[in-house]
Amino acid sequence: MRLLHTSDWHLGQTLHNYDRTYEHQCFLDWLLDTIVDEQADALLIAGDIFDNANPSSAAQRQLYGFLQRAKLRAPQLQIVVIAGNHDSPGRLEAPGPLLEAHGTVVIGNVVRNREGEVDLERLLVPLKDKTGEVKAWCLGVPFLRPGDVPKAEVEGDAYLNGIALLYSQAFALAQSRREAGQAILAMGHCHMVDGQSSNDSERRIVIGGTEALPASMFDPEIAYAALGHLHLAQRVGKKDHLRYSGSPLPLSFAEVGYQHQVLRIDLDGPVAKEVTPLLVPRAVELLRVPVKPAPLPEVLAALEALELDDDLPPQCRPYLEVRVLLDGPEPSLRAQVEAAIAGKPVRLAKIEPTRKVVTREDGADALTLDQLAQLQPDDIFRRLWQQRFGEEAPNEQLTAFAELMLPGDAERA
Repeated sequence: MRLLHTSDWHLGQTLHNYDRTYEHQCFLDWLLDTIVDEQADALLIAGDIFDNANPSSAAQRQLYGFLQRAKLRAPQLQIVVIAGNHDSPGRLEAPGPLLEAHGTVVIGNVVRNREGEVDLERLLVPLKDKTGEVKAWCLGVPFLRPGDVPKAEVEGDAYLNGIALLYSQAFALAQSRREAGQAILAMGHCHMVDGQSSNDSERRIVIGGTEALPASMFDPEIAYAALGHLHLAQRVGKKDHLRYSGSPLPLSFAEVGYQHQVLRIDLDGPVAKEVTPLLVPRAVELLRVPVKPAPLPEVLAALEALELDDDLPPQCRPYLEVRVLLDGPEPSLRAQVEAAIAGKPVRLAKIEPTRKVVTREDGADALTLDQLAQLQPDDIFRRLWQQRFGEEAPNEQLTAFAELMLPGDAERA
């Protein structure tokens, strides 16, 4: 059986106020062709389908248009969609009955029965091959908020222990259903321990880093875990079968040099025999000029020397981030940058001025204005601890600070 794993589409996202509908459509067209060419049996979409909980009608049309075309071109394809922290679970699930009739299962909410127990049946999806035979069971677990998880009667973080317990219960149900030769898969939208984030395009799910989950929460018999939330494709715990697919588009200029991908998983009975990256072509380039912040005269010279394809249609013109190292205020900065690129087929998305700030301990430390604006309370706590004591803040102090901040900053969705 062959699966494709993708996540973090963020349909409706804008890049510094530039609409990205064209880029998303290029990706969806490519994905549809890939589904057909690879003869995939199932597509797993691991959350953050939309960029926000109230997506535009255009973003919703893109999703449902893709699902419709996928059914026409690959009639036997099964699609499993889980909600991410950017999605509205209810909105995502609303057309569920119609979608299920066309082979798409959407799991946005964790539902409880009258006894208050999690309805595990809703999270378990049988996956069939082209002959209609069940080849795998998929645990479709959406982004979990503290109120979604069962209470674990063990010491430690109630939220993290509750997530581990939910996966354990869902796995036990799948294990009771599966027959010889069938695989068990898991889906999740979460932040795993040591997961590498993409700068400028991700925010922590829970303050203090306490949301990071250990790879040990997945039972060793799980053939593959399809994860979403982190925008860089990566393994979890150095295990080939625990993977983030990453986002299909660069969501910030920090991803200029990164090759986005979809993952192909080939199952051999109960195990994942092979995991293969399928590289997503980039419809619109992102340019950082210069590569590292430089004084304004050097930046202007580099912009004037840019050579670009004049025949590019407007929707294909690259986005530009200009990186300037300043000693002080420069009121005419934007006007000078715009004059340097006048007439060039490029879209000025961002001017990033960098100034030097001095700390007591380590001398000059360059921070951009964007980085200063994006510092979270726990980031500041860590920096102050490092400055004062010359070492990383202990875990117990970070946990105590996170508990202190919970009433106002529990979620950063």
